[in-house]
Amino acid sequence: MSTLYSHAESNTRKTWLLITGFLIFVIALGWFFSYTLDNQIILIIAVVFSVLMSFTSYWYSDKIVLAMVHAKLIEKRDNPELYRLVENLCITAGLPLPRIYILNELQPNAFATGRDEKHAVIAVTKGLLEKLDRAELEGVIAHELAHIKNKDMLLGTVVVVLVGTVAILSDMFLRMTFWGGGRRRRESGGTLLIILGILAAILAPLAATTIKLAVSRKREFLADATGALLTRYPEGLARALEKISADSAPLKRANNSTAHLYISSPFRGDQSKSWFTKLFQTHPPVEERTKALRGIKV
Repeated sequence: MSTLYSHAESNTRKTWLLITGFLIFVIALGWFFSYTLDNQIILIIAVVFSVLMSFTSYWYSDKIVLAMVHAKLIEKRDNPELYRLVENLCITAGLPLPRIYILNELQPNAFATGRDEKHAVIAVTKGLLEKLDRAELEGVIAHELAHIKNKDMLLGTVVVVLVGTVAILSDMFLRMTFWGGGRRRRESGGTLLIILGILAAILAPLAATTIKLAVSRKREFLADATGALLTRYPEGLARALEKISADSAPLKRANNSTAHLYISSPFRGDQSKSWFTKLFQTHPPVEERTKALRGIKV
């Protein structure tokens, strides 16, 4: 059985392994594209871009995400009840109090971000505060605190950077290839290499996205379990997930780059029916999550 504290150290190791593997993967991909097109500029761009993106994502990911969703920082006087609820759960979890933000959205939803426990953020929508009872709200906040305690936020950020960087490199390679960048390599008998490069440019982003989705879905199950153990009341989170997923209110600023952060997929209505959204679902089915929660013995 998962506990609140058992996975933080493992996640830290996985984060740094992922960062190291990501840098190696990006540099190797850049080298292959450079060799294929006989142009070293791509390798230089790959190295510089991956380092800059890793640095930026580590230090500024929370600010970027909060700006994207137009979240507003609140103080204790703005919502004393919410503050007390978060404070009590933080004491139980042994966490410092994160900054609390409100999103002016009708859809009930929430997410956590930030690079570590001391720089963490919890953001909840107005719809979440209005539509959930206290036990359900407590379950949602506990889920987000579990993400913070388990160091899921940094892991998720690194995965997003991996996907974005690989996509940019692949797009750059394809553009340069079709603009004649591989002419010299083709003239020297490297047509097969060019074809392999094009296949790599097409498949690499898909492989990176698959990794992102697998990590995201696994982290949600873990946060559900640790959050339920924190409140000692799994039914509260299970009911909250059912309410959130059944609510039809759209999230005005829902997009694929931040969807994995939320406790439940923010896409509703026509958004959730699109083939692209279904193909790249960031969350496990709610039915599976609630079944797992109701099977936890506390």
